[in-house]
Amino acid sequence: MSVAEELTFHLEDFDGPLELLLALVAKHKMDLHNIPILELIDQYTATVARADPDPEAASAFIEMAARLVEMKSYLLLPRSEEGERMKQEFTGQLIEYDQCRRMAALLRQKAEAAPVFVRPPMEMEFDNTYDLHHAPQVLADYWAVLSGRTKLRREPTQQQFEPLVTAPMVSVTSRVVYILRHLIAGTAAKMSQLFSRQQTRSTNVATFLALLELVRGGRVKLDDEGRLTMQRGRIQRDKEKE
Repeated sequence: MSVAEELTFHLEDFDGPLELLLALVAKHKMDLHNIPILELIDQYTATVARADPDPEAASAFIEMAARLVEMKSYLLLPRSEEGERMKQEFTGQLIEYDQCRRMAALLRQKAEAAPVFVRPPMEMEFDNTYDLHHAPQVLADYWAVLSGRTKLRREPTQQQFEPLVTAPMVSVTSRVVYILRHLIAGTAAKMSQLFSRQQTRSTNVATFLALLELVRGGRVKLDDEGRLTMQRGRIQRDKEKE
């Protein structure tokens, strides 16, 4: 290649040092999988040395040149493992970059071959007419709320609050006794038999907590189908868990 041909390379024409290296490989018809590294390094460093671009734009090219010069210094040594490692890493980087360039060109070609035409958006007609009907008192109540004339949260009446206070408290201990009695008598073989809709919510919650305590303590076993089994006798506990 003549000097005139070498001068046709300008750093501004390339997006980065890898693209310049691939251009040199193609120009000299090198095998990308078996690159004469020393020859490619000489071509690259000579191209960068002849260029006089903007320092900010040439920083990546100069950094690559320094890396290649370091690699060349290792490769000139006999049996340099570091040089071979750097050579393999550099060759793999070039191959991956070349594959990405080819894939990008293929995707660009397919995108240009299949253009997408989009029609302009349709103009929607909006009808703000409210078609629902409400009782006058409902509208008056909402208007009062919006204008701040009523409280959003009303205090509970005595009829609503009294059942909560006067409801009998059911202890978990009493429900433990209840569960054990039913298991001993054989009248409760499944978990569902311990609960009833006729019982108060407090009773059902206390029953559930009592059953959890019995299962956790090992006195009652509960299988996946809800069957209950009572453990009689002394329960062996793991000292580490205690």
